[in-house]
Amino acid sequence: MSPLKRILALDDEPNMRRLLEISLRQAGYQPVVAENGREALDILREGGADLVVSDLHMPVMDGLQLLQAMQKEGLQVPVIIVTAQGEISTAVAAMKLGASDYILRPFDLETLEIAIERALSLSRLKLENQFLREEAHGDDGMVGQSPAMQRVQQAIRQVAPEKATTLIVGETGTGKELVARGVHQLSPRKDALFVAVNCAAIPSEMLESELFGHERGAFTGAIKERIGKFELADGGTLFLDEVTEMPVNLQAKLLRALQEGVIERLGSNRATAVDIRVIAATNRDPMQAVKEGKLREDLYYRLNVFRIDLPPLRDRNGDIPLLVSHFLQKRQASISEAALFALQSYAWPGNVRELENVLERACIVCGKSAIEPQHLPADILSASPLPASVSPDNATAVLSLPLATEALEKKLIEAALRQSKGNKSRAAKLLDISERSLWYKLSRYKLDDEPASDSSH
Repeated sequence: MSPLKRILALDDEPNMRRLLEISLRQAGYQPVVAENGREALDILREGGADLVVSDLHMPVMDGLQLLQAMQKEGLQVPVIIVTAQGEISTAVAAMKLGASDYILRPFDLETLEIAIERALSLSRLKLENQFLREEAHGDDGMVGQSPAMQRVQQAIRQVAPEKATTLIVGETGTGKELVARGVHQLSPRKDALFVAVNCAAIPSEMLESELFGHERGAFTGAIKERIGKFELADGGTLFLDEVTEMPVNLQAKLLRALQEGVIERLGSNRATAVDIRVIAATNRDPMQAVKEGKLREDLYYRLNVFRIDLPPLRDRNGDIPLLVSHFLQKRQASISEAALFALQSYAWPGNVRELENVLERACIVCGKSAIEPQHLPADILSASPLPASVSPDNATAVLSLPLATEALEKKLIEAALRQSKGNKSRAAKLLDISERSLWYKLSRYKLDDEPASDSSH
């Protein structure tokens, strides 16, 4: 359910204030009235508003003075000026001071409602554009055909159409945000914002304001009001990365927001309803985090409605060539078989993110030539089972290395076939590749026509 928008209406005439209050309530808004700009300014400082409808001429503080004060104090609320037919030039001056629109009196309810909706939409578009400029980055998408990644992709398709809170568990660098974005893109909310917050990267004393927003003066340094990520994600998806790093006292407020669908800005006692889909992620074992007191148990069960476990890269080794091809395609670079073999032999504690960084560095080192083993970091080469006579400096001189790579791959396939007693489906699972990839390799290495006895003992 969408929240009622709080509209602050100003006029020094009691009858006009009453008419505005009734009209706004009939239109489905939550009206608040004031008789001058100073009173309105106090309301904006204390409780806030989604929009202001203000007369130009009022005692104590008129409409133009109110706009100047709001601009000075950083109160970013859209303002519609109500003016008479002969005061268009003054209305234009108000627009230069930051007013969103103006309407001429006398006006009917439909005119007022159209102006309000237009101003609210424009205000939200400005917020979204500002957010997108700050947060914009490319989306690499998920790459992988291993059974483990196929399970992840199936889970994404299952949960995306629902509003269920989702918990993504995986080591650092496995692509938890990519999975969250995948859920969002396949959901009915795909046209709204996807807002990501890294709970581990924001100081604990600032995280509450980042999530829920704050009013001006809520704490030292809060010189203007700020909309939080919950309000920004209204209608869309909020992704809480590394949620187990959130302070426990703040987790109680998060739990309330999830259960009741309402939030309160810091320094405000006004509840604001939000309609969002929450996806959380952690690189910890969530139950262990509960036992250690890092994660509230009731919050864990609220987040863990639908869980997606991301495999580390070392457990889907067969996806490395696809990932390498994906990252190098963007740079229009190439890699030798020897270097690719070295990459597949490494354990990747930093997972896909580490692989991307290593390839970026290798592209810089190799210039315009293909990436060779000597362009890779020493710790990766030391993990590669190259022949003892081969060092990083002369690795490319061993012309038979591609053949050695194929021989090793062939031996691994033969071992998997023996262990699975010739069952191709089981062998593919043991090798962590798709059954289709296995059939291709069997044909390539001419293993598909071997006698059954060779793969059963």
